[in-house]
Amino acid sequence: MDEATGPGSAIVFPGMSPCRFADFGKFLLLNPFARRLTAEAGDRLGYPLIDRFRDAEGDYSEYAQVGFMLTCVALAEWAEQEYGISPDYCTGPSFGEKPASVYAGSLTFPDAVWMTAELARCLTEFFATEYTDVVTHSFVRTPEDKLEEALAELAARGEWHDISCYIDHDFYMVSLRERNLDWLKDAVRAMGGLSLYTMRPPLHSRAFGALRRKVEDEVIGDLRFHDPLLPIIADQDGSILRSGEQVRTMLLDSIVKPLNWLQVVSSLEQLGVRKLWVAGPDTLFGRVRATTSRFEVVTVNPRLALHPRRRGTGPSHVS
Repeated sequence: MDEATGPGSAIVFPGMSPCRFADFGKFLLLNPFARRLTAEAGDRLGYPLIDRFRDAEGDYSEYAQVGFMLTCVALAEWAEQEYGISPDYCTGPSFGEKPASVYAGSLTFPDAVWMTAELARCLTEFFATEYTDVVTHSFVRTPEDKLEEALAELAARGEWHDISCYIDHDFYMVSLRERNLDWLKDAVRAMGGLSLYTMRPPLHSRAFGALRRKVEDEVIGDLRFHDPLLPIIADQDGSILRSGEQVRTMLLDSIVKPLNWLQVVSSLEQLGVRKLWVAGPDTLFGRVRATTSRFEVVTVNPRLALHPRRRGTGPSHVS
């Protein structure tokens, strides 16, 4: 396809949304790329991923996280075969850093499987005893100036908070003590905003330096990161990563630095990217106005991969 192989495109691996086996288990069982990667994952982990994922409780279990990462990589490989995609750049906001590191050639798939499982363990252990009262809350339709005023009021009361994600010009995620969650929801409502969901455990905060050190010591420090074959756009600041050490640092810094999707899309736009292929079950990054107003967005999700296209048709576009 000419539109797939032309210059000025990037592949995006989305952040992880709550997921269960029912969400894309069929894809894992039927798609040939997913089946091969599932077998490789089982060999690295020493257990059958499908069985563990199917029986897991919660939306962010170790098995769900490995399954989500695997699904993103499999969809990218399937899109290469199906549509001949050949992106110029790669990026992955938040959890998407993991499949992006694999696709770009910086981290082997087996190492990424092990890393994903071990990171899940580290987070569970850390937040079982540290920052047990901290959550990350997301909300939209909130003007920046009014949000700054509200957060300044919170700080004036001596209450800690941190902006964890900048998703769009009026879309944020804020980490704070759970005792202040109702206050934040009321403040969002008062400024005409809409609260979405609350995450436990929290993510992307300068307060989590001890977690960064734990992850470096126990998981990421000993992994071998190769120089990426495809430039990676860092999700914290939109910088272009071309070395393995830069990719390692991005993964570690994701723990203590906020995600800034606005800087990512700005960098991609400046690099001449006009088309984004979003490989994975995306409910956010390919849909917000900061993305759709700048790029032609093509979704590559499990549902698409399970329904062969009719001759002469292409994948769906986000309008």
